[in-house]
Amino acid sequence: MLRLNNLSLPLDAKPEQIKHVAAQKLNCQPAQLNNFKISKKSVDARNKNNVHFVYSIDCSTENNIIANKDIELLNEPETLRFKIKDDGNRPLVIGSGPAGMFAGLALAEAGLKPIIIERGADVDTRHSQVELFWNKSTLNTESNVQFGEGGAGTFSDGKLMTGIKKDKFTHKVMQELYAAGAPEEILYLAKPHIGTDNLRKIVRNIRHKIISLGGEYRFNSKLCGLIIKNEKLQAVKICSEDKIYELTASKLFLAIGHSARDTFEMLLKSGIYMQQKPFSVGARIEHKQSMINIAQYGKKYADSPYLGAADYKLAVHLPNGRSAYTFCMCPGGCVVAAASEKGRVVTNGMSEFARDKANANAALLVGVDNKDFGSDEPLAGMYFQRRLEEAAFCAGGKNYFAPAQLVGDFLQNKASKHGGDVLPSYQPGVVWTDLRTVLPHVIHETMCISICEMAKKLHGFDYYDAVLTGVETRSSSPVRIVRDETMQCNIRGIYPCGEGAGYAGGITSSAADALKVVYSLCNE
Repeated sequence: MLRLNNLSLPLDAKPEQIKHVAAQKLNCQPAQLNNFKISKKSVDARNKNNVHFVYSIDCSTENNIIANKDIELLNEPETLRFKIKDDGNRPLVIGSGPAGMFAGLALAEAGLKPIIIERGADVDTRHSQVELFWNKSTLNTESNVQFGEGGAGTFSDGKLMTGIKKDKFTHKVMQELYAAGAPEEILYLAKPHIGTDNLRKIVRNIRHKIISLGGEYRFNSKLCGLIIKNEKLQAVKICSEDKIYELTASKLFLAIGHSARDTFEMLLKSGIYMQQKPFSVGARIEHKQSMINIAQYGKKYADSPYLGAADYKLAVHLPNGRSAYTFCMCPGGCVVAAASEKGRVVTNGMSEFARDKANANAALLVGVDNKDFGSDEPLAGMYFQRRLEEAAFCAGGKNYFAPAQLVGDFLQNKASKHGGDVLPSYQPGVVWTDLRTVLPHVIHETMCISICEMAKKLHGFDYYDAVLTGVETRSSSPVRIVRDETMQCNIRGIYPCGEGAGYAGGITSSAADALKVVYSLCNE
């Protein structure tokens, strides 16, 4: 098999045209190319007069081909097989987000019949509960945007981009998502996404596969205690419907997500080693999608049906020693209420697969660490998040409306009294105010400077009527649960994994980390 890289073709190129160009590059006829498929597709918009696609193609041919900078010789990806000794106890997985789902899937494929414990509801019930919160401000603290089947990623964009190395673990993640109903394009797009609307079906299908292999799900059930003897896990306590019961456990996979704050506190009290971890906070910035399309593709291609809604990714390093960046950019999406605790406001971003809403939004974030938290205590970052969320709740009117401000007013340090031509998409609603009453001075100052610097890279980013909606605090976990080379924490039998444990950041990397943790048991 060969991989042919850097094939530039027009936006409307048909598959036969792509194959013809590939054959020309390989000095053969199209009919001589076998097993032909697209392995990568990306947009090159550097020249606004010639926006085009760049492809990588996988194929085989009987011709003798010499590898060069554009031609790679490929090996078949390694197939992951999970062969783990059964000690007689069913493994427990805490959480059913990306890490929990894929830990559960791997354990089920190993024949170990895992039990997945999820504090929230199944994905369909959860969807109704989230809609109730968005429409009526009725918050379910156990089943919401953060908690429930599929994890926080279920109410995002289903973005699958990752900065980690593509290997057998990421390959497994993509193949399983595709098999569960994700569009085939996730296997080759440079920036693949599934869409919130598709994720519900995919999450449900993965659950059905795990159950068909002997696994079990227990929804509305929360880990509330550990029973430890001689620094080794013996059993766990599970809270379900106001009852507490015990489960014997020799292998516990902690895939709790970045917002399980009560669980973090319980783990710390139980003697689990944890560390502070730097993360980022800020607000959601929202523009008209049409403006972003023009900025990225130029007027000639802004409405091209082949391109769809444009995205962006920006970062700046500032003289004050701070850095800021955009994160979780949602083209054609909306800003969503993502609180999981009463009396606190949190924002996130979401897009459906079509990405056809009027606005684009992204988190505009500033890095924070222990100098901002005011303490070296392991959970100080978590308490810092809470303080910002409580301030946002108060500024929004104490009814889960979010504080919002026009970017122009934000830059001029004056409160907003009304909106402009970018209509905020956050539900249940916003209160126009001054985000200086919510954000620490250094965060506010850094965001102001960053918006102006980012506007030099993306025209219109500092548009006066663009909207900032606060606060965004759940960019990643505020802690790391320390694990060693055996993937266990200091208590034997406990395996932290995924984003909540501090070892990943996003759907793909969280799922891949869980697979890596389970795979480590194959060599025991």
